[in-house]
Amino acid sequence: MTSLLTAASAEQTQATGFNPMNLILLVALAFMIFMMFRGRQKAKKAQEELRSKLHIGAQVMTNFGLFGTVLEQNPEENQVVLELSPGTTATVHSGAIAKVVEPVAAEEAPAQTAVETPEETERRLNDEEK
Repeated sequence: MTSLLTAASAEQTQATGFNPMNLILLVALAFMIFMMFRGRQKAKKAQEELRSKLHIGAQVMTNFGLFGTVLEQNPEENQVVLELSPGTTATVHSGAIAKVVEPVAAEEAPAQTAVETPEETERRLNDEEK
């Protein structure tokens, strides 16, 4: 009985040419293609932003954790010369630059908190218990 129902539904699907599973697969494929293009666009935008910030004198960090200052750029050969410490330079591929390090401004530094005396600590703790 069930085989007759299955065969009848298969014939009906073939007759109409519409199968919901095909629609689901097409939507999933379209979504995957959209996400691939979107990821590429985001990566390209991030790379362009990094290159716009990269200039001589900028503090940078490489993908392998070295921090340095840009001394020279050679866009034709994709090379950047970094000064790691005074007198020590390294030539790296421009793609190895992970980010441009922004200097921390003085007002962004955390403020020093006043040291609390033991009496003030005891008073504060007693007030919290109430």
